[in-house]
Amino acid sequence: MTFQYDAYVTAALFGKAGTAAFALGDGTVRFESGETIEAHDGAILSACAHPSGEGVITGGDDGRVVWSRVSGSEEIAKVPGRWIDAVAASAESKLIAFAAGRELHVRDASDPKFSRVFTHEKSVADVAFDPKGRRIAAATYNGAWLWYAKIAEQKPYILKWAGSHVGLAWSADGKFLMSAMQENQLHGWRVADDKNLKMGGYPAKVKSLAFLAKGQLLATSGANGVVVWPFAGATGPMGKQAAEIGFDESAMVVRVAGMPGGQMVAAGLDDGRVWVCNLAAQGITPLKAEKGAAITALTMTADGKRVAWGDEDGGAGVADV
Repeated sequence: MTFQYDAYVTAALFGKAGTAAFALGDGTVRFESGETIEAHDGAILSACAHPSGEGVITGGDDGRVVWSRVSGSEEIAKVPGRWIDAVAASAESKLIAFAAGRELHVRDASDPKFSRVFTHEKSVADVAFDPKGRRIAAATYNGAWLWYAKIAEQKPYILKWAGSHVGLAWSADGKFLMSAMQENQLHGWRVADDKNLKMGGYPAKVKSLAFLAKGQLLATSGANGVVVWPFAGATGPMGKQAAEIGFDESAMVVRVAGMPGGQMVAAGLDDGRVWVCNLAAQGITPLKAEKGAAITALTMTADGKRVAWGDEDGGAGVADV
């Protein structure tokens, strides 16, 4: 099933029912079932699934954080004059986090009165909850700052590494925090002891990270194929080599999505193609073979059975694997 919208696709997301939603640069959220929700007065900059699994949370350049469902939309927060560059939510803790400039804001989906604000020295580019939803990592300049989501007065635990950090992913056991950087490299930390994981060698910027296989593997974009790092054992990828799946010298992988509990990985390419691979079987299956605008959004259902994507020209699609 394919769709053509009039704006850049910021994010593609699946709800718990397995229905896709697309967050667009024109401020709308479009559902696979046909509904259009006018969520923002301006562009949607960030999006994630709501902690309940119903609908999506979006952050806009209008300073608003909005929960959109098929039935309509509801404003969760507003920070006038700021762009909401990143949003994250935890199904485990029911918490919602978002970045507005140098501030990290936390809200509770089950308690409308709850609010926390944590301030950083530089702008926050991404936010990510640990697997239990109790700690939040904020990607910023020269590292990642870790906060306990519900504690008001605290000092952050700072994981340092020089440079601009722009994308985050926690391992499934919460032992490792991985960061995509503004440079062509991936960096990580073993959280318990600040041990640095330097993972370079990328020909392009790493725009997308996805843990799969119960946290045993990390897939990333930034190369001609999907780069897959081994994370089994106490030392994670230290001293180990990455594998590259689906190498194609004519295109770069710009988005990846993975099956958290299994071996399925999907790739979105800068020439508009989308494919999926079962790492256990090694076979690559095209989901979108025709070339076009670069893929900007990619997601997979938790059971690995459906993949949705969007591109920079407003093209979108959903396919059964």
